[in-house]
Amino acid sequence: TVGTQTDYRDGEAQTDPYSPQYVIPSGSVPELLTLATLTWGRGLPAGLAEVEMIERAREKRAREATLPATNSASNIVKRRKMMDDMERNEWAFREQEIEKLQEVRLEVLKKLLQRRGENQNELDAKRLDDHWQNHQKAKEDKFKKIQHDFALMLRKLIAKRKTVMGKLERRDIIEEYTDSSSQTYVPLSRIGYFPDNHSECYVVKNFYLDTFAGLCELEASLPDSVTQVKIKAPKPKYTTTKTGFIKRSARLEVDLAQVHQ
Repeated sequence: TVGTQTDYRDGEAQTDPYSPQYVIPSGSVPELLTLATLTWGRGLPAGLAEVEMIERAREKRAREATLPATNSASNIVKRRKMMDDMERNEWAFREQEIEKLQEVRLEVLKKLLQRRGENQNELDAKRLDDHWQNHQKAKEDKFKKIQHDFALMLRKLIAKRKTVMGKLERRDIIEEYTDSSSQTYVPLSRIGYFPDNHSECYVVKNFYLDTFAGLCELEASLPDSVTQVKIKAPKPKYTTTKTGFIKRSARLEVDLAQVHQ
């Protein structure tokens, strides 16, 4: 049935195709037994290389069938010569197979070397980028230090100009705040940002806040819960039951009250 998977059914749930048992009659050598070394996943399904191997084995068996018998000296010499030719052909074929295998290995080695070179180039580029970033950061830090030193020296020069006669004048905060023309009392906007410029634009003008009628209307629109506060007294916790026994959770409070008394 459709729901049953057996050993004789070649389906998607079966790992390897089914190979039935066989019996060889005496005196017969089936050609299929020459392919017994090929299994599923190792030569099967057959590709171009397996087909060439099968054809070569057939040619070899055909040549072996044409070998003369060893009943005479001339046949022995001829047989030996044919066997030598077959052996040379076999060795030539094996050399070709070795060359093909070496070429495949060489291609794989080239790809590996190319991949290693690409990885090394990426690593070198990353290292150069990190080195450049470190130099950029060091340069920015140096610029910041130069600017900081420049501002410090400039402040020192300004302070030095204030003491032309060599006498150090300290800051008198009280005098600055009492002097109407000082920078602290009336700061100049050309020196820095003056926060009081155009300050009238931030004044809030509202009908409900500036007029008495607006205040009355605002108060009338508020609910009673805002103007009239209602406080509910907390209900005492009942520590005793209806029968007069003290609850287990309230025994400690009763003991504390007795000790306090």
